[in-house]
This record gives sequence, C-alpha cells and structure tokens, in this order.
Amino acid sequence: MHGTRGKLEVETLLKIVLALVAVLLVINILSTIISGLLGLLQPLLMIAILLVIGLWLLDRI
Repeated sequence: MHGTRGKLEVETLLKIVLALVAVLLVINILSTIISGLLGLLQPLLMIAILLVIGLWLLDRI
C-alpha cells in the first residue's frame, strides 16, 4: 500500500490546476457578459411580457 501514492507528477498536477483556473475564468467572463446583456435587455423583456399578457387578456392572441 505504501507504493500506491504519489503516482502523478508535479507538472501534471500543475496542468490540472491551470486548466481548472482557466475554466473558472471563462465561466466568470461569460457570466459577466450575459448579465450585462440581460441588464440592457431587461426593460425590453418586461415590456414584451406585459404586451403579451395584455393581448392575451383582451383575447387578441
């Protein structure tokens, strides 16, 4: 059992950590972009939803 630990080399562990950090950065950048777009489009989406509900209540849809 003593010889089964430590099979990964330090370079391999560093590559894994670097890949995980890169994935986290990409996720962070994408969430910032998406939230920025939703921040700009939120009033338009609310107006569109209001219009759809109003038209549905007036039996225009």
